[in-house]
Amino acid sequence: MWHFPVAIPPTLGVWAVFMSVLVTQLGLPVPAAPMLILAGTMAEMGQTSYASVIGAAVGATLLADTLWFFTGRAYGRRLLNALVRFSLSLDTAVGIARNTYERYGAPILTIAKFLPGLGLVSAPLLGTTAIGIGVFLWWDLVGATLWASAWIIGGGALHDQIVQLMLLVRHNGGTIFDTFAAIFAAVLLYRWLRRLQFRRWLAHVRISPDQLDEMMKSNEPPLILDARPATVRDKESHRIAGARPLDLESPDPIHPAYLKRPIVVYCVCPNEATAKHIVKQLHRKNIHHVRALKGGLDAWEKRGYPVEPLPPDFNTAMAHLLEDQGNEGEYTVRARLAE
Repeated sequence: MWHFPVAIPPTLGVWAVFMSVLVTQLGLPVPAAPMLILAGTMAEMGQTSYASVIGAAVGATLLADTLWFFTGRAYGRRLLNALVRFSLSLDTAVGIARNTYERYGAPILTIAKFLPGLGLVSAPLLGTTAIGIGVFLWWDLVGATLWASAWIIGGGALHDQIVQLMLLVRHNGGTIFDTFAAIFAAVLLYRWLRRLQFRRWLAHVRISPDQLDEMMKSNEPPLILDARPATVRDKESHRIAGARPLDLESPDPIHPAYLKRPIVVYCVCPNEATAKHIVKQLHRKNIHHVRALKGGLDAWEKRGYPVEPLPPDFNTAMAHLLEDQGNEGEYTVRARLAE
């Protein structure tokens, strides 16, 4: 029989779970799932209890998420931008989390930990909204309990296979910590390769604020599309001059006249993950001459380039562009909420 004391003493199992989950939920790229699975195996073997390890995981999650919630309430979108900028996960797209929250509300916390891109940013994102702390904590508690229980109970169900795996590791001179280190290194390498691949792709499609300024002064200025969510535009009611709202969910095509012009899209995602999503969607609409503004509207403003107030009906404008028969060949934007 394999005895866990050679790896993690049963008396420290609860604290190991707590610290592992805490550092993960605070944002370090250290996966907590292996520790939770191991805790489930320990519980199944009688070296700890299911209640104690699930309680430790839930407590650590609530502590970290509460800190993120109040930090988000204090620092707002700039905190979210910092998380996206320094995250190694390409899936950490604030735009996806924001759109999901706008559609489903606080109950998204019940599944946020299971979905790449939502787990880290959901708590600070909800901190930027008007949601009450009590509502947040309730749904976060439900979500944390489901998430922790799934991994821990799964580890208990697979305890025979996990024990055999760890015996194999020990037979080859390794320990449980070597296994965790290998998993950690593999996760970091995978995310780094994804980021490298993303940056190489992005180098071909993005332009700097200086380049956009030169394009706007040329004889053929680009069509500029504002891909910020409507909620962000409500709070930051300005735009690059002449920018139009973008709604890729509209089934109507962009007018052929616009397909002859270069298109520049900007958003609020500092690593341009949202821009990548938008550019790919436009490619599927057979629109290939699209460039993404590096750094989005924040970078444009930091370079000192001018912005203008949003028109009163900007957030009710459609992103598909149709001909305005009363304006001699000019095209306007029809009304609809931009997603």
